Amino acid sequence: MSNRNQLVRDNFINFVRSAKLPTSSVTLSPSDVGLSHSEIVDIFESQVMSRHLDLQSRIMQKNGQSFYTIGSSGHEGNAAYAKAFKPTDMAFLHYRSGAFVIQRSKQVPGQTPLYDMLLSFAASKDDPMSGGRHKVLGSKALSIPPQTSTIASHLPKAMGAAYSIPLAKRLALEGNIPENSVIICNFGDASSNHSTTQGALNSTAWAAYQSIKMPIVYICEDNGIGISTSTPEGWIAANYQNRAGLTYLYCDGLNVLDTYLKARHAEHLARQYGKPVFLHMRTVRILGHAGSDAEFVYRKESAIEATEFQDPLLHTARILLENDILGAEQIIRIYEEIEQRIARIALQAITKPKLDSAEAVKGSIAPAISYSAKHAKYHKPLSDEQRAPLFAHEKHNISKKQHMAKLLNWALMDLMAENENIVMCGEDIGTKGGVYNVTSKLCERFGKNRVINTLLDEQSILGLAIGMAHNGFLPIPEIQFLAYVHNAEDQIRGEAATLPFFSNGQFSNPMVIRIAGLAYQKGFGGHFHNDNSFAVFRDIPGLILACPSNGADAVEMMRASVRLAREQQRLVVFLEPIALYMTKDLHAEGDGLWTSEYVTPLSEAESAKSITESQGVSVYGKGKRLCILSYGNGYYLSRQAEKLLTEQGVECRVVDLRWLAPLDEKGIIEQANECENVLIVDECRKTGSISEALFTLLAESAHTQSNVNISRIAAHDSFIPLGNAAYHVLPSTQQIVEEALILVGKQASPMLDVITAKVGSA
Repeated sequence: MSNRNQLVRDNFINFVRSAKLPTSSVTLSPSDVGLSHSEIVDIFESQVMSRHLDLQSRIMQKNGQSFYTIGSSGHEGNAAYAKAFKPTDMAFLHYRSGAFVIQRSKQVPGQTPLYDMLLSFAASKDDPMSGGRHKVLGSKALSIPPQTSTIASHLPKAMGAAYSIPLAKRLALEGNIPENSVIICNFGDASSNHSTTQGALNSTAWAAYQSIKMPIVYICEDNGIGISTSTPEGWIAANYQNRAGLTYLYCDGLNVLDTYLKARHAEHLARQYGKPVFLHMRTVRILGHAGSDAEFVYRKESAIEATEFQDPLLHTARILLENDILGAEQIIRIYEEIEQRIARIALQAITKPKLDSAEAVKGSIAPAISYSAKHAKYHKPLSDEQRAPLFAHEKHNISKKQHMAKLLNWALMDLMAENENIVMCGEDIGTKGGVYNVTSKLCERFGKNRVINTLLDEQSILGLAIGMAHNGFLPIPEIQFLAYVHNAEDQIRGEAATLPFFSNGQFSNPMVIRIAGLAYQKGFGGHFHNDNSFAVFRDIPGLILACPSNGADAVEMMRASVRLAREQQRLVVFLEPIALYMTKDLHAEGDGLWTSEYVTPLSEAESAKSITESQGVSVYGKGKRLCILSYGNGYYLSRQAEKLLTEQGVECRVVDLRWLAPLDEKGIIEQANECENVLIVDECRKTGSISEALFTLLAESAHTQSNVNISRIAAHDSFIPLGNAAYHVLPSTQQIVEEALILVGKQASPMLDVITAKVGSA
């Protein structure tokens, strides 16, 4: 044990024995707050357990047996507020919550928190939460979703979970979270400055200000410092004390009596009245930020010692002594016996097996989930008679061919009618029907509780969806434009996608995230409305990325995406090419070749087929001279090029990738092997585009014929400018034709410069 760790450990014993204890301005007795003497001792034991776990972790790290030492020392007061809530109140916790977890575990029979945490420290695959993937504080039995080194990224989903509790009641649905529950979410003072905190608290207050119930208690554990940067004195109170829509409370987190009392008050306001509470809890940080943090570099020794003297364990010892609950030697005995107990358990934990293969590590990225009655609870296929009134407003159009936007709208109408737990959320999706009318009439048909107009904050939109998914909803959030997702990408990458991984498949947050995007759009211009990069999604393990190019595929793929979320609990991003929403024609104005009939949902027997059957590529043409691989707008342009190439005597086939993550590698290779040449057409930027992955796939695959020639066309590495200048940096039909002719060894015909229908034409 290092000198500092040993000093903190020994100081407790020496100060208690010498009666040199910190004082408090709080004058409360156990009876004042409704706690018995035995309950005070119980809380103290939880605090001591948390402290010795921290110290043991550092011993293990020194011996190469532990790998993560951010601890809870100084924050052990959260054991007191853990006691104030029910164990079914879902808790989204930051990494200094060891005492909370231990105290809550005492409310649920059969828990072994010390062993569990030590297994987590040791990265053992026997760790009951993460299976050895990370040190996390989490437990399915304790209603604590796992968190790693979160910096406030858990607040938006806590907000969403809080919103979902009364929502389930309004919709008469039975959620995963009990009806009268409260959400708990704690974080540090430094994290309060993060945009995710600001967004989540603002969204909570925004809803509460409109008298929407938000049963949540946010607990800001204010230790006054973030790694080495001090929080200005009074900053937290000044920021949140008079915030509209939030009830601000303060407690001395060093005093378990005051903490418990204020937490009970916060719990009452949230549970009985649905009011969101901001509980500002004073605390301290002991032993630095983590084991590797040399605190003496940026803090004076005197300041470190003064902080250590305000140890919450010493404050609780003072309460025990002042109220004649325990004597000094009894307190020390508890402290030393718990230390010895944890050391013994650690000796067992370090011997337990670790993850031993890449397959084992990846096993929880997309765990196999058996489709059950639980997943099907709110899925009720409609008969033709039930569907008729749903589409009464479209009775004259339902049998006509339509463009993608209309067909998607109808598909969403059917899906919401068949799945009572689908809730949509996003900017302007309500009465307005979205920027492109894709959500038109949905709010009118299903109400504002299922088609939620959100405030303008992508982090909160996705956090709302994640939180609702925790409560058994199947959310379909909408991000209005692809470029806007970057404001909130960590909600997908760091939160939604990692939940199954860090919980070993025990928790999931299934959803379908609709995003309008890609280039070639007219009317709007410039980067934010014509973004042509989705690289942010391509390296997120477990994420499914769908991108239809036409209305018929959009309907089929949206239904498949919902099934993936419902039956396999998957996270799906559904990327909708804006420029193709209203496109009707392919080769000439009025040909209507890019419209499709609406196919009603399959029968229950037909839809029971494997989802993987609908996750492959689609192929147009049977030519063997040239295979064009593309997606989205690129597929549309390639279909135009195919006609012109056929007229030049080049027989080709055009493959629509459709599902961009994971790629249908088998289907792609099969189509490539049917042809002499392969041309990849990618509307996204050359660097970081999917064309790189396709080129690599074909080059590395042992199943690709060695005599296949491969080339690619991609957009320039440029942002999209305004107006017609955009077409200088994007692939065109003519460019595809010219590159194809070069690839197959033919010269372009002088008659090639013909007029074709353009992407985005009506």
